[in-house]
Amino acid sequence: MFSLRVRVLRAVFALIPALMLTLAVPLINRVEPHVFGLPFLLAWIVLWLLLTPLFLYAIYRMEGRT
Repeated sequence: MFSLRVRVLRAVFALIPALMLTLAVPLINRVEPHVFGLPFLLAWIVLWLLLTPLFLYAIYRMEGRT
């Protein structure tokens, strides 16, 4: 059985990418600056699409499976 602290931490880790891809978009909806030739919004979405598996892997590691 997982402690409450670990369950909350796993839930937070699961919510961060979803929140960054939905709620943060209106705040960072800018054309300038360009990041690697992409508008900032598109670079933001690509960044979080690449970071999401890292968050999911962290959740998997918190489960304690070997």
